[in-house]
Amino acid sequence: MDHDLVTLPKAALDAMLEDAAERGARKALASVGLGDEEAPDHIRGLRDLFDMYRAVRNGALKQIGQAVALVLIGALALFASQKFPTK
Repeated sequence: MDHDLVTLPKAALDAMLEDAAERGARKALASVGLGDEEAPDHIRGLRDLFDMYRAVRNGALKQIGQAVALVLIGALALFASQKFPTK
């Protein structure tokens, strides 16, 4: 059998794999529009946008929870005032 075996020192193989990984990462970033010098700014902008979204979402959920609690307290007060009228 004729096998084309290649032997490389481990350091050379590691360097080849690292180079291939870096080129693949650059290619993947470029394919999603993050291959230029402005990419870090774009990513920071996305992080800021997600942080703002979380803050708004959490604030809205808190407000909804407080509104539901007030409605329940009001309903209980109304029920109690009808069940136990004051004279």
